[in-house]
Amino acid sequence: MTKLTQRWPLGLDRKNWPDFAAAIIGVLFILVFLDAYVSQSLMAWPPAWQAPFAFITEFGLSDWVLIPSLLVFVLAALAARLVPRGLYRRATYELCLVASFIFVGVGLPGLLVNLLKRLFGRARPELFADAGTFQFQHLINDWTFQSFPSGHATTAIGTAFVVGFMAPRYFRLILLIAVMTGISRVVIGMHYPTDVVAGFVIGTLGAYAVRNFYGRRRWLFAQLPDGSVRFRGTPNLRTAWRRIFHRRAA
Repeated sequence: MTKLTQRWPLGLDRKNWPDFAAAIIGVLFILVFLDAYVSQSLMAWPPAWQAPFAFITEFGLSDWVLIPSLLVFVLAALAARLVPRGLYRRATYELCLVASFIFVGVGLPGLLVNLLKRLFGRARPELFADAGTFQFQHLINDWTFQSFPSGHATTAIGTAFVVGFMAPRYFRLILLIAVMTGISRVVIGMHYPTDVVAGFVIGTLGAYAVRNFYGRRRWLFAQLPDGSVRFRGTPNLRTAWRRIFHRRAA
């Protein structure tokens, strides 16, 4: 598994990115030949088998990540202006950075995917009988022609990496949920496998790009001389939380 402190995943850098892009395109091209078979096979599962996937697919909704993080950011930004200088102001500033990182790290790739959905205009699997796997309505379309890439897969994998950058111990768990979310999109008939893989790629690279942007400005992260980007932690927020908690306990 890729190290979360690397600047880019899987050894990607400025020199080998054309090879990386070619590999992704190659994988998507191969998966295209399996799209219809895999999609129709999973959609034919009995309802009892599909039920768990119908539940876990909600993890890919962006609202449950973006709305709370935006709310926390706004409240923390306001509090930072009202709280006197000292520990609690520094703590609210750190909270502001954490909330903004979650919002941008998940929301920016999601915004890109929504634009690509409308640009490509690929028909969803539920239209397979009438349109097949290669029917497109570019730019002007509705949700039935917004299959590629998968927004749920983008949000799920983006959330996994955003959380993993700050709390690596939870990364494997959330990554597993993200992968299951991507699979669920095929099972419930909303996307083809290529849609999900494309969403995973965009969500991953988007999360890394936002993390690197924050690292260059030393917001939450620090870019080290060896090229790695490490989480700086939130010491003031932790200290303030402990003080508040101990006061209440007393």
